[in-house]
Amino acid sequence: MTANASTASTQSEQDPHPATRLDLLRNRPLMTLMLGHYTVDMYSGIIPFLYPLLTDKFDLSLGTVGFVSLAYSGASSISQPLFGMVADRKGIRFIGLALMWTGFMFSILGFATSFPMLLVLAACAGLGSGAYHPMGALGANAAIGAGQRNVAMSLYVTGGTLGVACGPLIGATLFHFFGLHGTAAMFIPGVGISLWMLVEMRNITKVTVHRRTIVSNLPPIPIRPMLIIIGLMMMRSWTMSSLQAYIPTWYEELGYGAGFYGLLTTTLLLSSVVGTIGSGSLADKHGRKILMIVSSVATVPAVFLFAQFPGWFGFVSAAMIGLLAASTGPLLIVMAQQLMHGRAGVASGLILGLGFVMGAIGVPIVGAIADHIGIQAAFRVQAVIASGAIVLALMLPSEQRMTEIIHQPERAPA
Repeated sequence: MTANASTASTQSEQDPHPATRLDLLRNRPLMTLMLGHYTVDMYSGIIPFLYPLLTDKFDLSLGTVGFVSLAYSGASSISQPLFGMVADRKGIRFIGLALMWTGFMFSILGFATSFPMLLVLAACAGLGSGAYHPMGALGANAAIGAGQRNVAMSLYVTGGTLGVACGPLIGATLFHFFGLHGTAAMFIPGVGISLWMLVEMRNITKVTVHRRTIVSNLPPIPIRPMLIIIGLMMMRSWTMSSLQAYIPTWYEELGYGAGFYGLLTTTLLLSSVVGTIGSGSLADKHGRKILMIVSSVATVPAVFLFAQFPGWFGFVSAAMIGLLAASTGPLLIVMAQQLMHGRAGVASGLILGLGFVMGAIGVPIVGAIADHIGIQAAFRVQAVIASGAIVLALMLPSEQRMTEIIHQPERAPA
């Protein structure tokens, strides 16, 4: 953790009047990072709307076209721990360059002349996302005090969720009028916001990590709790990514227009914004473990209802899924950062990277299942898969155990 972040943490713990949510909204570093998070995640929200066009252009099956998401999200996920390590050592001043790279590579995605070329471009765009996420989470962690991190991280993650939620509406509009070449328009927000961030980040000293080698007397990484947290993020990401990826294709097969399933996908994602913000406050009051257990249990019937009753009722069940499945992601990030004290960037990379890689892998898996038994039946299978989160949530450390792990004695200097 940075010296500034440590100071902020100490001040927050001593301050009898911690910052309110309105104060957090006035936190310029946090809001700048949130804006960039919105923009970079907007691209992943657009990708599923390429599927109907790509299946026609390259004559692909549902399982095969899912590799586009795997290429983008896989490159992003696998690279995040590495970029997190770089952020811990070098700081995050040039985070805007990561966003610029993603915007440029995504803009030429629709001009690929072959499916292998398309996968390469998607993977290249994913690398920019992989660089942004651990840097952004590290910056958000350093810009706020310890006593507000559950709520503040929820606000930061909300930026990304809003971006993913807006992606379907943007994708449905662009590809309706311009086809695959509509990706060219996505160069504008990526480059525009990245230039703003490059200017703004020069003045944000609170999120600048000291350029020094990480000390060698850090406490050991608690492997078992970290594996549980990563596994829980994997299960939740698998559910959300699979539904988001195949809603457009499923509802197009059912005869619905792009406006309908675009709004349905947006409902799924926007509802998670409400859950994301609310989960931070609930966790501060009742503890994170109980919240994880309740949401994991309730997600299973919500996914089954979504699969069983398509159409207008889908808006109700999609809202339930978004509210439950995505709401606890920020809490998992904060837990990982606490367990890996002094290595917040690496922790963010692990939980976001290795957690979301399951979402990337899960999309073609669900697509392959859908090729054999249909998308609706594949979504029913997804409800069964989602039940795995219940077991992991029960294995999470309690708040008391978290405190014991965090305050264990540090290693003596070598």
